[in-house]
Amino acid sequence: MKLSQLLRAIRPLSLVGPEDVEIRGLAYHSQQVEAGFLFAAFRGLKHDGLDFVDEAVKRGAVAILSEASPPPHWPLAWIQVSDARQALALLAAEFYDHPSASMKVIGITGTKGKTTITYLLESIIIKAGGRPAVIGTINYRGPGLFQEAGRTTPEAPEIQQMLRTFLDHGATHAILEVSSHSLSLNRVLGVNFDLVMFTNLSPEHLDFHPTMEDYFEAKRRLFFLNKKKRTAIVNQDDPWGKRLISELPMTTITFGLEAEALIRASEFKLSERNTTMVITFPGGEVEIETSLLGYHNIYNVLAAFAAGLALNLDLSAIVEGIRAVKNIPGRLEKIENDLGFSIFVDYAHTESALRSVLETLRRFQPRRLIVVFGCGGNRDPGKREKMGQVAAELADLIFVTSDNPRSEDPLSIMAEIEKGILRTGIKNYFLEPDRRQAIKKALEIARKGDMLIVAGKGHENYQEIADKRIPFNDSQVIRELLMEINREK
Repeated sequence: MKLSQLLRAIRPLSLVGPEDVEIRGLAYHSQQVEAGFLFAAFRGLKHDGLDFVDEAVKRGAVAILSEASPPPHWPLAWIQVSDARQALALLAAEFYDHPSASMKVIGITGTKGKTTITYLLESIIIKAGGRPAVIGTINYRGPGLFQEAGRTTPEAPEIQQMLRTFLDHGATHAILEVSSHSLSLNRVLGVNFDLVMFTNLSPEHLDFHPTMEDYFEAKRRLFFLNKKKRTAIVNQDDPWGKRLISELPMTTITFGLEAEALIRASEFKLSERNTTMVITFPGGEVEIETSLLGYHNIYNVLAAFAAGLALNLDLSAIVEGIRAVKNIPGRLEKIENDLGFSIFVDYAHTESALRSVLETLRRFQPRRLIVVFGCGGNRDPGKREKMGQVAAELADLIFVTSDNPRSEDPLSIMAEIEKGILRTGIKNYFLEPDRRQAIKKALEIARKGDMLIVAGKGHENYQEIADKRIPFNDSQVIRELLMEINREK
């Protein structure tokens, strides 16, 4: 594509150099650059892209996109813009010929529930005869592509490239988890959403968002990104959801347990085996069964059900699609064993998420509830004491351990968690910085009728220590340790 054609998507402040140069790709990292690429030089969280322009040119860049003006006598194309991230997102959509315009695209935002809803909605669409694709926290998957996720919502060029691949291989729908980071950084600008969903809002990422108001404003942006006619689905029971509903100009479908919700659940029964509920919606009611456990999953099922209706899918496909989802990696994932106690792995890494999963397991009346968890380094230190206090209030036995300490001292993080535990006065806890050893000790101490939950990492397959990612997956480690225990019997 000629640069002149590509630039139709934006309004540059200035352009120097040739406009007829052929653009063969887009990159925002100098190591991604190949011959004929446009390099977007914007400031990241750690580095400034302007420092890597020379390297990008050596690798074959023929055009530079930047908020800065070009150096004197610059020989190549240099596009100066007011917002480089915004411009890159629009250029990416243009470069890949707007693939989202030819699919039904669903965007899901909120603190909790996004991943679970993508799995439910993916299953519903398949049951309805569609071919869905998913871009989310665990992986990017769909027709023509499967890869592990580097982040919940990738940068704009990756999103547009994946959507193009999905579309070219026959995808009918694309479901995106949309993080607050991606909205603040304009990664999904240029994606034409047909359906936008809000799950809930609770404190998270407060290392990135200075206030909850700022966090909400980032999430809210999803609903005002483009002029394509779209429908909103919002959790009526969430206080931030209520506020959002009052501000939305488009058709809005509400869900929840409150009587005002358009899609609502009642007569729900929670067990360790499954969850059942009756969902009332305009036109009738239907009984739903799901293998997903816990009170919080009632809301996830409601959201997916509402999305199915909004997409005009058959009711039978919606019901069967929800029933077909048996297990979601790292989301109250049950690890089968023959030791007489229940083991779960969950991604809960915030105060509210940990409270939710522990309250869920408490409802099943275990003999003892045992929790293994830690807190990430270089991330929102304010939640550490709070999570320690939640664990102490709801669990009978606590193992505090490491969870992606990054550049921080794991013992210092654990000491902050311990403060929250000590605030409650309980003494049934252990400090073990080696996560594998902490899990092993918890397994060894568990007895028949107990419930053990290993929380924080969920689906993740690494421990992030310093600048390295060391292979580590809670589910895999638990299964390995169970084999060791069985051999020692």
